Amino acid sequence: MNAPTPASPEAPSAKLTQALADAFLENVPDIVYFKDRESRFIAMSRSCCRKHGFATEADFLGKTDFDLFNGPFAQKCHEEEQQIIRTGETHLGYLEKEIWPDGRVTWSLNNKLPLRDPSGAIIGLFGINRDFTATKAIEDSLETARKELLDATRAAGMAEVANGVIHNVGNVLNSVNVSATLIADGVRATRVASLGKVCALLDQHAADLPALFATPQGRQLPAFLQSLHAHLATEQTRLLAEIDSLRSNIDHIKDIVSMQQSYATVVNIVEPLVAEELVLDALRLNAASLTRHDVQLVRDFQPVPRILAEKPKILQILVNLVRNAKHALDDRGGTDKKLTLRITPGPAGDTVLIIVADNGVGIPPENLVRIFAHGFTTRKKGHGFGLHSSALAAKEMKANLTARSDGPGLGATFTLEMPADSGPAHPPAAPAGETIVFSHRAAG
Repeated sequence: MNAPTPASPEAPSAKLTQALADAFLENVPDIVYFKDRESRFIAMSRSCCRKHGFATEADFLGKTDFDLFNGPFAQKCHEEEQQIIRTGETHLGYLEKEIWPDGRVTWSLNNKLPLRDPSGAIIGLFGINRDFTATKAIEDSLETARKELLDATRAAGMAEVANGVIHNVGNVLNSVNVSATLIADGVRATRVASLGKVCALLDQHAADLPALFATPQGRQLPAFLQSLHAHLATEQTRLLAEIDSLRSNIDHIKDIVSMQQSYATVVNIVEPLVAEELVLDALRLNAASLTRHDVQLVRDFQPVPRILAEKPKILQILVNLVRNAKHALDDRGGTDKKLTLRITPGPAGDTVLIIVADNGVGIPPENLVRIFAHGFTTRKKGHGFGLHSSALAAKEMKANLTARSDGPGLGATFTLEMPADSGPAHPPAAPAGETIVFSHRAAG
């Protein structure tokens, strides 16, 4: 048996249509209004009346935006609406700053459309707006907090670099102190006093030196003087070596401080820079620490174009990456500590890859996904600013910083992909695959 065909609903009567419209305008929370071709209000919702301080719709009819808002803002709205009426275009989903006669500011999320009669002719326009003032205040507060957090994180990142400078200067000062102590001990232990005794003996027998040399004591003087000469010559060589080491370490401190000052005073502008020079500067700032921990460095620098970067920011990133690798090597322990620095063209040719790899403690998969998160750290004395600030600095330079690890104990690789300059490739000064051993034992 066939199911009965449902009856078509009857079109609502004019009376019902009007009742529906009245119910809608009386209860809709959004601001709804209708205007004629002169931008005069001809109908509006109860919420629209409340917003503009009118008790009834009758008090509102015939008003324009010039009766409601600040003059320049009202003029802007009038011109926009007349354009809609002329062209039939729609303006949907845009945020607008409303300025009232007393200077008060509110925000509105607006939609304005042409109003047409049954024949399709444009007879005015209508709008559906939503008060966005409270939401805008929350967004502004969040944006302010975001900027403050960004500034604090950036400051923490630069503090990380400054801390690295202080740390490395401290390490070099330790070497300076060792050299100074050895020099002082060597001077105190020298056999100058024995030479003084010989001089006193010679002076005592100055009138009859042949008689002195005929005595058993005098016959020992030539051999004693030869031995004393050999001892003093050895001491001189050793002390001169310590003085050279002392001078070298002092020069190293001066270089570290000078380098940091040169970066600290640079204006933050994007400019073409040689990647190799930046990487070597980051190494110099970490050299004392790498030496103290016996790290083997492998440099693999390929010919690449200059990179487009801000000097202070990229130094911050590279210093943090090298220090992070050194910490990973320390945490793993052992003697085979290897740090690999690689510079190579990006896959598409319009970027340069700066890669910092270590065979250190590695990163578990659950930590890899949040390695750049603010405050995340696995070190007892870490604060989680270094890698987070580095990722932010990279993003600000339209660069990309990524991390990869095959798991705990398998090392980690950080890749900084920088925009490349359009110029020719810059040949590296260091040969590819060159190995350098930072070792306090080798240095001694």
